[in-house]
Amino acid sequence: MSATTLDAPFVGFAPSVIGTDAPVPLDDGRRVPYANLDYAASAPCLEAVREAISEALPYYSSVHRGAGYASQVTTAAYEKARETVRGFLGARQRSSVVFTRNTTDAMNLLAHCVPSGTTVVVFETEHHATLLPWRRAVRLPAPSSPTEAVAAADRALADSPAGPRLLVVTAASNVTGEVWPLAELAAVARTHGARIAVDAAQLVPHRPLDTTALGLDYVAFSGHKLYAPFGAGVLAGRSDWLRAAGPYLKGGGASASVDEHGNRARWHADPEARHEAGTPNVLGVLALAAACETLAATGWTPLVEHEERLLARLRSGLARTPGVRELTLWGDRSPRVGIVSFVVDGWDARDLAVALSGRFGIGVRDGKFCAHPFVQHLLNADNPTSTDAGGEGCADGGSSAVRASFGIGTTEAHVDRLVEAVAELARRGA
Repeated sequence: MSATTLDAPFVGFAPSVIGTDAPVPLDDGRRVPYANLDYAASAPCLEAVREAISEALPYYSSVHRGAGYASQVTTAAYEKARETVRGFLGARQRSSVVFTRNTTDAMNLLAHCVPSGTTVVVFETEHHATLLPWRRAVRLPAPSSPTEAVAAADRALADSPAGPRLLVVTAASNVTGEVWPLAELAAVARTHGARIAVDAAQLVPHRPLDTTALGLDYVAFSGHKLYAPFGAGVLAGRSDWLRAAGPYLKGGGASASVDEHGNRARWHADPEARHEAGTPNVLGVLALAAACETLAATGWTPLVEHEERLLARLRSGLARTPGVRELTLWGDRSPRVGIVSFVVDGWDARDLAVALSGRFGIGVRDGKFCAHPFVQHLLNADNPTSTDAGGEGCADGGSSAVRASFGIGTTEAHVDRLVEAVAELARRGA
């Protein structure tokens, strides 16, 4: 199949996802193949992930301490998943891999574990999962460039009081898709004796991440954005803060022993056992590991090249459409993953998203994308005369935007359908 064929995701080995081109109804009663452009919210499930879950189900059992064969098989697969994730992230062998529900859960776990008095430096451009959990945070305004981001982090860490310090950054923005300068930010953190935690939820489905090479201390991401929508996430990184903190949840598995009255408990020293109380989401973890294995086996080069072709096609198509404005922090040339947010003159973002679905069978996301301060900053920069303080919607899309996002399974035909639909709606008006 030719690389220029509209419906050809890749040349060579191509992982497939469930639901590509599934039929969906339109307002006029017709049914059309679905154009799913909402991957940044939750990516579809890889076929390989479904197969892995099907293979695991006959021997599914609760993990750890079970003597039965099914429990032993499931426990071995669960613990192997840690090694798979560790390898996927390029993490050190001695680093911890704690399974959580999602990125939000992982970041809240880390916030629970930071030592008392830790100063956390975080940009207002973050997803709420990374912006909100910290007890003592220095919040930095949106930087005007990657260089300014590094300089602002440098100044903030230099001005922080003595004691533990943590720089928290995104790897790729969930609003604009722009990739942040992780190596430079990690170097600044090390210069000041600080640690760095990275929200990698929007990067790892699109690009490789080598935490050791970059010098990252903590990384969090979600399976549901990595083509494994079964409710598991990861916090991976240095063990000492995790080991020193009390359990994130108190209960079975976290406790090594409890006295006969239930008044005193001794917690596991192992950070992974300590912070995974209760029966874990075994199938979610196995799904996540299967996604990591599939992406690693595919190789990143064809994935990245395919995505960059789609990204260029989408951005150029929107740029040619009168009245459409893409939201960007650092300009058109900044590196980014397959995420594009935009507004259309005369259209409320919600109404536009509903029209794209009902008239054209296109799935996008609208709103502030759980990044309210950042989206408001971008909209105010785009329209400096706006006085809107963040209400949900106005005639020109005022306080919200539309986001298109894609990945494996997305075709040029999907992108072209969106561009043509937005052009038609922009021409007609709301």
